[in-house]
Amino acid sequence: MRIGFGKDIHLLVKDRPLYLGGIKIEYEKGLLGHSDADVLIHAIMDAILGALALGDIGELFPNTNPKYQNISSVVLLKEVYNLMLNQGYEINNLDTMIICEEPKITPYKHQIKNKLAELLKTDAKNISIKAGTNEGLGYLGEKLAIEASAYVSIKEME
Repeated sequence: MRIGFGKDIHLLVKDRPLYLGGIKIEYEKGLLGHSDADVLIHAIMDAILGALALGDIGELFPNTNPKYQNISSVVLLKEVYNLMLNQGYEINNLDTMIICEEPKITPYKHQIKNKLAELLKTDAKNISIKAGTNEGLGYLGEKLAIEASAYVSIKEME
């Protein structure tokens, strides 16, 4: 078994859609980034890459490459998932945390969990989606950004 950690943060801006965990969230702002800026998927990818000791998503998908401009993070997660499979591993469990004042994440948790289970080809019971606020403190508390973190454990395929 191997364990990895990932964390990401993106600024909230107008005129961008908001994606979290591969799900489009209805909100007045979206996340700024080279790709679709799905902070949750980015944290998950970094956690998987960390567990595999394969670097980070900036190395694998550099924001200097126009190929990744506005790309769906779901597409990138599929590539990371295939790297994991090629190394002979599968998801054991995934524990995630989204920090933001708005939008409220609870109404989307089930949908995000099921989407991630589908993408990572694991049972939804192996995935935890948690959400919290920053209690009004700092850039997260001022609704300027959304942050996500993820811990993953992977195991050799049976």
